[in-house]
Amino acid sequence: MGGELMAAEIREQPEVLARIQSAGRPEIEAVAREIRARRPRFAYFVARGTSDHATLYGKYLVETRLGMAAGSASPSTMTVYDAHPDLRDVLVIGVSQSGASPDIVTPLERARASGAITVAVTNSPGSPLANTAEYHLDVLAGPEKAVAATKSYTAELLTLFYLIEAIAGRTGDEAADLPERAAALISREEEVAHLAIRYRFADQLVVTARGYNYPTAREAALKLMETTYVVAHSFSSADLLHGPMAMIDRGFPVIAVAPSGLGATALQPVLERLRTLGADTFVVGDPELAALGTVSLPLPDLGAECVSPILAILPLQH
Repeated sequence: MGGELMAAEIREQPEVLARIQSAGRPEIEAVAREIRARRPRFAYFVARGTSDHATLYGKYLVETRLGMAAGSASPSTMTVYDAHPDLRDVLVIGVSQSGASPDIVTPLERARASGAITVAVTNSPGSPLANTAEYHLDVLAGPEKAVAATKSYTAELLTLFYLIEAIAGRTGDEAADLPERAAALISREEEVAHLAIRYRFADQLVVTARGYNYPTAREAALKLMETTYVVAHSFSSADLLHGPMAMIDRGFPVIAVAPSGLGATALQPVLERLRTLGADTFVVGDPELAALGTVSLPLPDLGAECVSPILAILPLQH
């Protein structure tokens, strides 16, 4: 279809975010009260693909905003090796757009049977995952027809943000103006298209970020591979500085995701190193870091860094 479905669903995202704020929050807050009363000792996420990147964001939130340790499941330990981990008193959150993958359903079944608090976050309230978990949160993205997920990803991010903030007893005010900010970024579609022409002949590239937006880098790389068939590697900038930096030479394309905040500050030495190596670096984010890139898409203030991944992915989807 030439990308028409994906483009249309990208443009729906401000409406989806507003729908979660108006229609989704009561259920999110009700589930959060139940979880808070049961005082879980650990958070454990289960997902695959795009939803796995959403759960990586969730891990950052749990550890930084909730002060609780968090981890990610390896689903094959249960689906292939028939493991039955003891997850008593653990908060287990399964995230899946369709809610149909056995790789997510089976771990949630076993987690609930072992005494875990189980939550399904899906775009499909009648799905096997929704029926398996003790609690279900519908991300309210509406039918997603494009093969490359876009609106369900940002809907998962916002749902996880509100859930974790509510468990922590906070109001989530940092996300109040996300629909308006999202609409402003989506309106820059033609600007992004012009910049993208620069990379039309690339057959491989690296996407990097630090902190809250490391999931953004991973999701951007996946979208590039799904839709353009470019080999895209994603790295935390901390990891990129080690062995992978050896593959970067003059003209090698690198996309750096750096919205303003502590993550962008931590990314700056890596951008300086890439500039020394002569990499073709595309900086998406902090205008002050734009000078370190070969080209850039300066982003306005996206608000609190903890919600910036919900917005920073939008130009990268384009």
